[in-house]
Order: sequence, then C-alpha cells, then structure tokens
Amino acid sequence: MYDVEKIKKDFPIFRQRLNGRPVVFLDTAASAQKPLCVLDKMRAVYETAYANAHRGSYAFAEQITTEFEAARQTVQKFVNAASAREIVFTRNATESINLVASSWGEQNLCAGDEVLISQAEHHANLVPWQNICAKTGAKLVVFPIADDGSYLKDEFEKHLTEHTKLVAVTAMSNVLGTVFPIKEMAERAHGFGAKILADACQYAVHNIIDVQDWNCDFLAFSGHKTYGPTGIGVLYGKAEIMENMPPYQFGGDMIDHVTYQHTTFADIPARFEAGTAASVQAIGMAEGLKYMQALGLENIAQYEQELIKYTVERLNEVPHLTQVGTAKGKGGVFCFDIAGIHPQDLAFVLNKENVAVRTGHHCAEPLVNRMGYTSLARASLGLYSTKEDIDALIAALCKAEKFFRES
Repeated sequence: MYDVEKIKKDFPIFRQRLNGRPVVFLDTAASAQKPLCVLDKMRAVYETAYANAHRGSYAFAEQITTEFEAARQTVQKFVNAASAREIVFTRNATESINLVASSWGEQNLCAGDEVLISQAEHHANLVPWQNICAKTGAKLVVFPIADDGSYLKDEFEKHLTEHTKLVAVTAMSNVLGTVFPIKEMAERAHGFGAKILADACQYAVHNIIDVQDWNCDFLAFSGHKTYGPTGIGVLYGKAEIMENMPPYQFGGDMIDHVTYQHTTFADIPARFEAGTAASVQAIGMAEGLKYMQALGLENIAQYEQELIKYTVERLNEVPHLTQVGTAKGKGGVFCFDIAGIHPQDLAFVLNKENVAVRTGHHCAEPLVNRMGYTSLARASLGLYSTKEDIDALIAALCKAEKFFRES
C-alpha cells in the first residue's frame, strides 16, 4: 500500500515549518526534493571514500570508482538499456541533448536534411537543434499540437518525410503534462530512416522507462528531477550509434593515447566523459533512482494518477481559472491562468500561504505563446504530494482570487 505520509517523512525538508505551518511544495517539475537516503549516501562518500574516480590505485580511489560504475549500472537498469556502455554521465539533460546535437548532429546533418520537433518542447530540446541546423544548413521543422495540448498523430506523420534525419521530442511536456507515444513515434521515424531522441526529464519522475521497448536511439534525463542531486544528468544512446560519434569535449580520461602530434580516444562511454567525473553526484542520483524503484514505479504512477484526477477536479472549483493543457492521460503538471491576475502576483500571495509554485514561461516560451499566454502559473506533483497539498493550493488560490477581485 502506498503510504504517502510515511514517504513524506523520508524527506527532511518537509520537517520544517515556516511561520508555524508546513510548506506545500508543488514545484517538483522544476526540481525534486531529496530523500534522506540520497543525502546520507553522498555525505558518507565524502566522509569515508572520496577520491577522483578512475584516477588512483589506492583504496579510496578504487572504492569510489567501483561505486561510480555501480551507479552507471543502476541507471542502465532504470531505463533498461542493453549495456552500461550505453549510459553517459553528463551535467544535466541539457548537456545530454547538446552532446547529441554537437557530436551526432555535426557529423550527420547537412543542407536538405530536417530535424523534427514538436511545439511542446522545452528550450533544451529546441535551441540546440536551432543552433546545429544553422551550422549545418539543415532545417528545423516543428509539428503542431492540439489546442488542449494533445499529441496529434496526423500532424507528426505529415511532417515526417524522407528528409527527416532526427526526431527530437519530449516524452512528457513540462508545461502541458502531455505524454507523447515515444515507442510509436520511434517506429514511424525509423521507417523513414530517421533517428529519435526522447527528452525524458519529466517522464522519468513519474513512469517506467524502457529504452529497448521504445527502441529510441537517444534519451536524456536529469538527476535533480529524479530525487537526486544537481550537477548530474544522463544520456542514453544505442552503442552502435555512439561508437561512431566523435567526442563532444576533450581533456582527461576520455583519451586512449596522446602524443604532441596525435590523440586517439577511449571507447564509449568514457569518450564522452572528459574531465573529473561528478562521481558523488552520480552515486547520489543512483540512490534516488533506487529509492523510486523500492517504492515501485507502478505504485508511484498509480498513486499519482489518482492525485491528478483530484487536482483537475479541485482546480475547476477556482473562480475564473483556466487550466492550460488538458490532454487525456496527462502527467502531474498543471499550468493555469486566473483571468485578470498576473501569475507573478498570484505566486506572491501563494508564497504567503506557504504554497510553492512556479511562474513564467517555464523554459518553453514558444509553447506558452502558442497556448495564448506569455506567462503561466504551474503546480506539479511528486511522489510525496498529497491531497492535503492540493487542498492547500486551492484554498490559497481562492484567497488570492478574492483578494485581487476586491482590491
């Protein structure tokens, strides 16, 4: 049985009170809070076994290297990759996508080629492709989504052509909550000879990922969203593709042999991990993933689906509130607007009520504009979110709505 109150106690940050009241944290889509097991593990590594991974031959170095590579295996199992060689550690998902754009893109794109993305992309899965298309002469093509934020299969297939070399699409929108059918899209893309990259930053927080079942060529997500630390991300890539990709950055630990005249490079994944590894962060991320797996990804998804329904119903009770992104089967992300109240003003009042939400264009400005807004408020769920959190949000929204109407 999913005991969310017990789970919430695993997160030290929720033990504190502000002005004598608990904090209602509804911004997991931006960055998740950290369970004690992650904090304890990272502290233990720093206190008892810290060294530079893959560098020394003494006890600390050997221990942290072992734990660092064990973290890679944990990530491999989390996404069901065929091999740990297919897991590259980066600083974040943004760097993962930039790595593919730079390394794969510069080598494989040229004038006449197309990169296909959706209207629902985060800047991290849009701007790198704009940049690489400008460098290579390729064309960036954007396929539309529906007014309610739904994925439009016909539009995707209409824009997928023999010129498409890569499809880069979010698995779950950070603004709309829309879940995209990556497996189905991968099958269609491969039918045209194109590769597919999935931005799984939001999806990984709530659902099971199986890269072999999806048959995606690349996938990216970040540690800080999956209950781990900042400064660590993941790039999954099929081995047969990454083996033919040149390095993204150059320096220590990504080389095979170096002379003053010539350098040869290491095999994957080391080829893409130049410099001192964020080893403690990788180990911390692995603890976050294991925490999720111990709870059961199916259990988390089932619990959150019930909470999503409850949240949608309760938001509908707030006067003059419009929910933006109402696709069937959406994830736990809720962007909304209250007529006549700027989202930043709304967030100011909510903060006074100890309710934490995010406002702005959520690093997806073209998408927010496409939905008819310049700024939106956003509440998002985590595995520790409760109905009481949603009730507190609704009470604060109603209070804010009444305040601004009367002022």
